[in-house]
This record gives sequence, C-alpha cells and structure tokens, in this order.
Amino acid sequence: MENQNIMPVAMVLSAFIIAGGIYFSGGSVVKTLTNENSPSATQQETSELQQAVLPLEGVVLPITWGDLGQQLVKAGAIDAEKFMAIYEKRGDFSPEDKALLLGQNNDQLKITSDNAGFLLNLFWALGLANKNAILETGEMTDSRYNGAGNFASTGGWTIAVGNPMTHYSQHEFLVLTAEQQTMVEEMSRGIYRPCCGNSTHFPDCNHGMAMLGLLELMASQGVSEADIWKTALAVNSYWFPDTYLTIATYRQNKNVAWAEVEPKEMLGANYSSGQGYAKITAQVTKPQQQGGGGCAV
Repeated sequence: MENQNIMPVAMVLSAFIIAGGIYFSGGSVVKTLTNENSPSATQQETSELQQAVLPLEGVVLPITWGDLGQQLVKAGAIDAEKFMAIYEKRGDFSPEDKALLLGQNNDQLKITSDNAGFLLNLFWALGLANKNAILETGEMTDSRYNGAGNFASTGGWTIAVGNPMTHYSQHEFLVLTAEQQTMVEEMSRGIYRPCCGNSTHFPDCNHGMAMLGLLELMASQGVSEADIWKTALAVNSYWFPDTYLTIATYRQNKNVAWAEVEPKEMLGANYSSGQGYAKITAQVTKPQQQGGGGCAV
C-alpha cells in the first residue's frame, strides 16, 4: 500500500531532474556482497550470484515492440531529434536502438546491462502517453499534489514535443480489454521500486512510469500473470542492480537461491519499496561499487 502521508520523493526531485536532463539508468558493478556475520563470499560465489540476478547475456522479454517507437515519435510523446542527440552525445546509440525508436522490430525484446537505460526511457514514454485509467483516476491525480504535472515522471520527461502533460494519458497506443486492465491495476499495486515507497500504481518517478508502460505492453500481448511477475523482477533487477544483488545475497544467506525466489514476493513492499529494502540492506554489508552510471546526461 502506498505511503499516503509522505510527499513523494519523486516530486521533490522533479526540479532537479528537469534541470539535469533525462535520467539514464546505469547499474553499478557489485564487487562483494556478504552477510556481516558470515565469512566473505568468494569471487566465484559473487560471480555466480551476479549471473543469476543479472545474466551477462541478458533476459529475453515475452513481448515484441513492433512500431511503437514510430508511434510515440509520430504522436510527439518522443522528440526523436532530442532523444537521439542525447544518446549520440554519449556515443551510445546502436543500430538496434535506432530500429526500436524509428523502425519496426518484431523480435522479442531483450534487456541487458547495456540497454537497460534505453529501454527504461522507451517504456517511460509509453507509460506516460498511453491512455489508462490509472493515470486519470489514481494517486497521480490526488489534489494534494497540485496536478499530475509536478512529478518527476511527468515534468521530468523533457524530450517530448511540447509540454509533456499534453501527452499524459492521451494516446491509445495499447487498448486493453477490461480483464487486461484489471490485471494491470492489481499487479501495479504489488510492484514497488526502491527509490521510494510507492507502487507502480503511483508512477511518480521514471521507473514507476516505465514499469506501468511495460505492464500495459505485456498485458496487451496476452502474457500470463506468472510471466509478467517474472519479467517485472528481471527488468527491475537491471534497473536497480545493486538493490537486487543485495536482496539476492540476503535470500542466499537464508539458503534460498535466486532461481527459487517468488517474483511477486520480491517485488512487494517488504523487499522492493524504499522502506522494505532499507530493512534488508541493514542486514547485508553494502556493496563495494565499481563503475556505473549517474542520474544525469
């Protein structure tokens, strides 16, 4: 259940994100993760854990992207020139990325450590612009927040054509059946992110809005509920690598391998919310970080 008594952290950070540019998710490489009361994990154990949580070869997602990039650009939800300029400046815009943005791709998507940030931004645009009742009647519209445009997920989307709020829940890229919508609503309430205490049903930051877009896309393509939970955990792991490596270490110390965890449980408030994760990380030594990306361009 969302924390309704605390002003969302994302709202406070929105001005910073607008000034700094679009957020690019970058993970840190975790060098060691050990329980404070246990001997240090060997390099082999650490490597095996990383491979379990963040496979080097990536994870194939049970969805196709098709021409959604073209549709987002045509509608103005993405300004293609601004979008490409950011990535080209970073020297990180592959032919595969260009095809997802401007072309047609009927293959199943694959998320890797290299493209996690790019997919985050595509899903962010989709979640923001696709018409959905969650955006129109959910927590985003609570009068306490003086309009949905004040959040990081809305005001922080600076690469739309015009004001991002002119695209907020305005385009029918994905039209869900009543059953699919119900599934998205129910599952979105159970998927949290460690940057705050809110679920995907309250997508006030980029990760929340991106996860909403991903849920809508999976539901629209008939992905089963079990596979949606599994996919959401895999994607969240690439977006928050240190978080889920720490959680995996915690579970490993409880003699539960990552392959055996229940995705729905791991994505819930007890593990994946900011508050839940704080309790977990207090029981596991903090990772020594090496490399990784920041939150600005």
